[in-house]
Amino acid sequence: MKVLYFGDVFGKPGRDAVKIALARLVPAHQIDFVVVNGENAAHGNGILPDMAEDFFEMGVDVLTTGNHAWDQRQIIPFMATTTRLIRPLNYPEHPAYKVPGRGSTVVESRRKATAKDGSPLRLAVVQVMGRVFMDALDCPFRAAENEVERLDNLDIQCILVDFHGEASSEKQAFAHFMDGRVSAVVGSHSHVQTADERILAGGTAAITDVGMSGCFDSVIGVKKEISIQKFLTKRPIKYEPAEGPGGYGCVIIDIDETTGRSRSILRLREAVVT
Repeated sequence: MKVLYFGDVFGKPGRDAVKIALARLVPAHQIDFVVVNGENAAHGNGILPDMAEDFFEMGVDVLTTGNHAWDQRQIIPFMATTTRLIRPLNYPEHPAYKVPGRGSTVVESRRKATAKDGSPLRLAVVQVMGRVFMDALDCPFRAAENEVERLDNLDIQCILVDFHGEASSEKQAFAHFMDGRVSAVVGSHSHVQTADERILAGGTAAITDVGMSGCFDSVIGVKKEISIQKFLTKRPIKYEPAEGPGGYGCVIIDIDETTGRSRSILRLREAVVT
């Protein structure tokens, strides 16, 4: 089984880059599942329902989000209409105040791929958000552990976790914590790709951050001039997405669908040339 995962998609340059990349990478690498972090798709802030639908039409199987999950109000009712858009699992729950959406999902391959026994390929996607330098959510380690136990009881072998976090140490600790229990732990949020893709001892593919899909001639997707001005003056300045040609950051993970262990992880970061 091959899974293609794109890091944070930032604005229109990111959306356009992912569309081009899908047309190239899916057939070239015989991809079975596509997962995209779309939390910055709407001008850098959240994602809109029509954008989510566009991604699904492109062939994306699951959209993950993060700390910008709620930035666009329209997405909240949309979350109730689909199982393929998820938010961090570890938001605190309370009987009187239900958190919209879901923190995990299971999808079957839409590319007519089948397992060795003839059954459809299935992939579980789980998202958690870190707590270091982020909002103080419930523990992502315990939340993921409990969810993976639930998925194991459903006989789901292949599980990808999107860890949306700021601190590299927290992301790496989480990957080792889940080693051997999930197929892959992919980091998102920092928009800067790390060069530490690897297969851990227990068979889990891991990378600290996959990096963004957006305008590379920018500061993490934002116009350079605005970001520089903010650092120089310390004034509150509204961010605006950088304009210009985009690029994409992604990984391709090859998973043994029988054991759920990963065979390889390939890291890609390419500017799109139309």
